[in-house]
Amino acid sequence: MAADGLKFDFTNATASAVGPDHGVSPAELAEVAARLPAGHAALIELRKAGKVAFYDLPYRAESVRRVKQLAGSLAGRFDDVVVLGIGGSALGTIALRSALCHPLHNELPEARRGIRQAHAALSLSNGGAPRLHVEDNIDPDRLSGLLDLIEPSRTLFIVISKSGSTVETMSQFLLVRSLFGVVPRKNIVAITDERKGCLRPIGDAECLAALEVPDGVGGRFSVLSPVGLLPAALIGIDVDALLAGAADADRYRCASAALEENDAYMAAAIEYVLYNKGHRLSVMMPYSSALRDVADWYRQLWAESLGKSKAVGPTPIKALGVTDQHSQVQLYREGPSDKVFCFLAVEKFRNELPIPAGYPDVEALAYIGGHTFNQLMEYERLATALALADAGRPNYTITLPEITPYSIGQLVHMLEAKTAISGQLYGVNAFDQPGVEAGKVLAYGLMGRTGYGLAKDWIAAKQAGKTVPPLDELLSRLNR
Repeated sequence: MAADGLKFDFTNATASAVGPDHGVSPAELAEVAARLPAGHAALIELRKAGKVAFYDLPYRAESVRRVKQLAGSLAGRFDDVVVLGIGGSALGTIALRSALCHPLHNELPEARRGIRQAHAALSLSNGGAPRLHVEDNIDPDRLSGLLDLIEPSRTLFIVISKSGSTVETMSQFLLVRSLFGVVPRKNIVAITDERKGCLRPIGDAECLAALEVPDGVGGRFSVLSPVGLLPAALIGIDVDALLAGAADADRYRCASAALEENDAYMAAAIEYVLYNKGHRLSVMMPYSSALRDVADWYRQLWAESLGKSKAVGPTPIKALGVTDQHSQVQLYREGPSDKVFCFLAVEKFRNELPIPAGYPDVEALAYIGGHTFNQLMEYERLATALALADAGRPNYTITLPEITPYSIGQLVHMLEAKTAISGQLYGVNAFDQPGVEAGKVLAYGLMGRTGYGLAKDWIAAKQAGKTVPPLDELLSRLNR
């Protein structure tokens, strides 16, 4: 196991810390532990069959070589990189940018961008990384604002859709294409399915550079594929270290079905036990602004993977320490005891920032000077965790030694492994998302897409107050 690995502390989730009604006992963990080998074996079989290919993304050397080669050929040619994608095509990239770039990456002067996490292959040792914009919405004012900011000829657009039919992404693609008088092949990269879907033939016909979303990798599990790696490489993130962290997590941290040897499984087991005790809400609360978008990425991962069958599905919630101590913790500590909390902590921030001394005669301020903001952040996290535990609110902490590509790779893989085994525990397919399709189909009907007239008729009847068949029945008819 790597010496600089993540640390998990589950103390405040145990029955001895928060009481038997809200904590996990050794006997309860033993019951879950007895079920894990079967679930673990099922995932291994799915992995062998290529159906959960996210596990193997750290080892796809040829795919990574192509990403780095393309990124290297594009380096220095663009002022801005715009990702056109939504959901799993966007949230992972946002999380990587927030975690591993300067917190004000886009606002920095060009020469200072990309220095911290410079990748040798991209010649960024002197800075010069482009700004990165991830357009994960279709708000017309937001899109118009982006067009006010960028110069299209100096912008690289990465359009990401495995199917090529994602209406939000492809509408953005049509907008971008219209900005140029001719096909902007030098300004667009497509990331899509290797063989299927409509974006692949469009890319081939228009000679667009293209990378593949690997088979067996769903969008929310795709951050360590070209979906997340290409934008990351373009802004100077060390993708080799990112993948090395994920690989080490896979080989050393998540290889065993035994709880005492697999922290990702332990976290899943604890949350499963607590879910069955009424803790139906799962709060991830990073004590680092750099990790706030990791919580956002995780929220989709958890919600789409486990929100199934109308009977199960822990609801994920994101919060931010210390900000949400002043907006949410009142509810968390004294409101309904229906939550479990996962804190993300950082041992060593990139900067050590002292708090200056001042006003020695003012008792409320005199004690602050001489400490650092780093200490204050950690003390506030610890105080919040203890205060919640004292009130019977179970919580656990994942600590990163530092925020680096390696540690983020570890964290991403372990959260994905936690989600995968949770699907086995809850008895749901963690790798599909049938509930997402309903809204898509109805939108197709409203937009007049060929073959979706039934959806348009269903909406008209529903709005007119008429009796309509269940939506699931409509979906089944359209999918025949």
